[in-house]
Amino acid sequence: MYIVLVYDVGEKRVGKMLKLCRQYLNWIQNSVFEGEISEVKLKELKAKASLIMDQDTDSLIIFKSREQRWLDKEVIGLTKNDTDHFL
Repeated sequence: MYIVLVYDVGEKRVGKMLKLCRQYLNWIQNSVFEGEISEVKLKELKAKASLIMDQDTDSLIIFKSREQRWLDKEVIGLTKNDTDHFL
């Protein structure tokens, strides 16, 4: 599946969440990640994120799509991290 993940966590936890998300997805903008991920890896990511988060003040939002081609993405302005990789 293809996901877009957005988080909003307290300042003290931002570094840990950033490091965690970079292990699974492509960083595209502050607190925003996207990429292909399996159901198992997504479950693992969510479990680890829950350990970092303060459930009363932080949030994690995940938008799911079957494949990247079903996601119509438009970027206006600066692209912080290009996710198109050519081999």
